[in-house]
Amino acid sequence: MRYLLGDKGYDADRLRRLARDVGAIPVILGRRNRKRAIRYDKQRYAGRHLIENAFCRLKDFRRVATRYDKLAANFLSGVALATALAFWL
Repeated sequence: MRYLLGDKGYDADRLRRLARDVGAIPVILGRRNRKRAIRYDKQRYAGRHLIENAFCRLKDFRRVATRYDKLAANFLSGVALATALAFWL
């Protein structure tokens, strides 16, 4: 089973519908101003911060944060190198 994790900024009926159409289950907290409360998997949503922390750690590398490389292959190599340095060392 695939899940789409997102924060309140991605709370849109259109995005939820699109996720279901491609076979994913949306795990997105609903905004406060919704008329009907949205049900979501609270355990999976709580694990979302691990993904956000990983991206934050990668953005500590200036080359990744500012995307100096013009070619996608070079950028991917930089991300792989930053990942190896950030999470292996």
